[in-house]
Amino acid sequence: MTLPHQRPDGTVHMVDVTAKTPTRREATAVGAVTCAPATMAALSQGRVPKGDVLALARIAGIQAAKRTPDLLPLAHVIGVHGCDVEVTLAEDRVLLRATVRTADRTGVEMEALTAVTVAALNVVDMLKGIDRTVAIRDCMIVAKSGGRSGDWTRPGT
Repeated sequence: MTLPHQRPDGTVHMVDVTAKTPTRREATAVGAVTCAPATMAALSQGRVPKGDVLALARIAGIQAAKRTPDLLPLAHVIGVHGCDVEVTLAEDRVLLRATVRTADRTGVEMEALTAVTVAALNVVDMLKGIDRTVAIRDCMIVAKSGGRSGDWTRPGT
């Protein structure tokens, strides 16, 4: 198996996508932040001392998707034409879901994953003062569409 970011001599480089035709692409990533029961109660009642955790996580996720090439050295600068970040409360966790869309030469999987993980980091930052047990869990790509490899959905999701 050859890796597209690796030259025959083993050095890493950025893949040249200049000749590729822009196409519509989409990717969705999910993740979660687990919390103690008292923290979940504070979240559901809007009693977190630092403020609106869910709104901050949404905005942070959107901002992060647009900044992915600043964080991942081999990621291409692409147009993030759409980014939806959903933050919801479950019984013992905050659920995060990001869907990123573009019409460009390369996919948006890393943008979706960056959105989810940075949203999760913001949840942790907002909650760490009241709950030392908060933990980021299960961040992963669950679907992608478009591009040369076509559509893919993670089994079981």
